[in-house]
Amino acid sequence: MAASMFQIFVFISFFQISIASRLLNEFIPDQTQSLKYHNGPLLSGKIRINLIWYGKFKPSQKAIVNDFLTSLSDSSIKAAAPSVASWWKMTAKYYEHSGKSSAPLFLSVGKQVLDENYSLGKSLTNKKIVQLASKGEQKNAINVVLTAPDVTVDGFCMSRCGTHGSAPSAVGVKGKNYKFAYIWVGNSETQCPGQCAWPFHQPIYGPQSPPLIAPNGDVGMDGMIINLASLLAGTVTNPFGNGYFQGPATLPLEAASACTGIYAKGAYPGYAGDLLTDSTTGGSYNANGGNGRKYLLPALLDPSTSACSTLV
Repeated sequence: MAASMFQIFVFISFFQISIASRLLNEFIPDQTQSLKYHNGPLLSGKIRINLIWYGKFKPSQKAIVNDFLTSLSDSSIKAAAPSVASWWKMTAKYYEHSGKSSAPLFLSVGKQVLDENYSLGKSLTNKKIVQLASKGEQKNAINVVLTAPDVTVDGFCMSRCGTHGSAPSAVGVKGKNYKFAYIWVGNSETQCPGQCAWPFHQPIYGPQSPPLIAPNGDVGMDGMIINLASLLAGTVTNPFGNGYFQGPATLPLEAASACTGIYAKGAYPGYAGDLLTDSTTGGSYNANGGNGRKYLLPALLDPSTSACSTLV
């Protein structure tokens, strides 16, 4: 595994956005940590996840993401245990732990925006990511920007695999301005799979154990699911930079990033843990989703025990 790289939390006043980044799977932290609640709002109630597809994605690749997101909260999805829904239920403990009353969080897939012609070019800055995120609905929503393998983004592969943050809405409500939450995740298959799609590709540094087989047969997309899952957990529990996180605001660890590199019991540097294996495809996974999907999802920090919790 590579030398430890830290989670980055940056305030960029010029763009008026706050950012927390999903970094590379490069270290196993102390598995008994606690995240401090900074008394800010958590996302609650009915939240729609709007997807902005930037670049070219196959229908089969879009289905991997949509099936995952639908599996989070939709009670009509009947998935075998351990399930995506049971993994997501860990985030509910953060609401209980905050001591504040709020409507139960329910996520659903909302608007899908296709930008296959690279309207902002193939090299994106943080400001352009926010521009793209603004194309989705901005109230009661999380806008997720997904960039194709041929798109470069500032810091991608060098210090991060994805980002979540917030930005001012372009349209106020009843004369008041508000912020909307967004996520960006890049497809690392051709740029840095050893960093952002581990354990489905050999890491660039550290122990060189054989890569695992991606459960959906797509190293880039299965890697995106890991990072999207981590950032979703961070978004709902720390949407505006004053929710749950550990350490200084400039270097926060959140619900999933506090457990980086851990996917199952027995994990250690270079080893994701004792995962389940699909008898047909040989794919490694720890969660079942809708439409027979299987996914690898990161451990989440349990706020009631201050320990990393895994499904298997």
